[in-house]
Amino acid sequence: MSHSSTHVAGSTADSGIAHSRTPRSMTAAVLYGREDVKIERVDIPKLGEDDVLVRVHVALTCGTDLKVWKQGFHERMITPPALFGHELAGVIEEVGSAVRSARKGMRVVPANSAPCEACFYCRKGQPNLCEDLLFNNGAYAEYIRVPGRIVRRNMLEIPDKVSFVDAALVEPLACVLRGIHETNIRAGDTVVVIGCGPIGLGFVRMLSVRGARVIAVGKRSSQMRAAERLGAVATFDVAEIENPVGRVRKLTAGGRGADAVIEAVGRAETWQWALAMVRKGGAVQLFGGCPRGSEVKIDPTVLHYSEVTIKSSFHHTPRFIREALDAITRGEVRAADFVTGEAPLAELPSVFQHMKNRNGELKTAIIP
Repeated sequence: MSHSSTHVAGSTADSGIAHSRTPRSMTAAVLYGREDVKIERVDIPKLGEDDVLVRVHVALTCGTDLKVWKQGFHERMITPPALFGHELAGVIEEVGSAVRSARKGMRVVPANSAPCEACFYCRKGQPNLCEDLLFNNGAYAEYIRVPGRIVRRNMLEIPDKVSFVDAALVEPLACVLRGIHETNIRAGDTVVVIGCGPIGLGFVRMLSVRGARVIAVGKRSSQMRAAERLGAVATFDVAEIENPVGRVRKLTAGGRGADAVIEAVGRAETWQWALAMVRKGGAVQLFGGCPRGSEVKIDPTVLHYSEVTIKSSFHHTPRFIREALDAITRGEVRAADFVTGEAPLAELPSVFQHMKNRNGELKTAIIP
């Protein structure tokens, strides 16, 4: 497994890049462990010949980064001490000597990973499961090094009419679009979305745009209002009702259940709700990953005789990174629908503390 989360260097003399026009150090957020992130001056990452250096114009907070901050690491993406953050947009500041596909001054949105395109899973058309999936972190900083593999395969130029903050939504939106594709949802389907955080609301928006009839199940009045604004035909706040399964099924044809259910929470209870809300022959997308060691009780008789399809969707692929930027360019998704605050980089630690308290805010735009 290759990892490209930028570890904190010790000596500026060893790690500054050799370009007089670019500073040798930068301000960045450094993750040291559980709920321990500090804003520090660190060396600007050194470029390889096929890398580029991007000046970050905006980085967005997300649930994955909150989880990384809370647990102090991510077993697949980041090992502290390291720079972190992965949803960003910016401008290329420097390019390596071998780079031909990008230029200084280009407005870009780099994805946070790129597949190898050579391993078993890549050859099977499942690059999100790549055995050498290269991750990149370090968005909460003035600059980020984008490794050559991402430069070549998963970094896109931002169209002139698209703002940096809109473009920064590409990565989470790509995950949503792949989840919809994998669930085989079509126009006219009734779809339940369980969980109305940024990802769940992304599903609500894109499913609505594509002609699905969306029922949203969430936990806060602010999220319910957002779901309605983004196209949900009905919303249920589980804090105010006892039986969300029964309430949802009443809104489906003959009480049979939904054509598809998207679970975007990651709890055993909500996985079970999803399986109870879907109709015979329908599909359940278990998008929210439960904590390791979780157990979910499933009635195999109901599952078998109802012919329910269970899918899960991990991460994104270059195809959906491109489709996400296209959707944003068409105006189907706007940052204004998801970004509920803005803060300078210096305030990132307090932003995470605020997010930990589940304040109902969705995403914060961090401006380095």
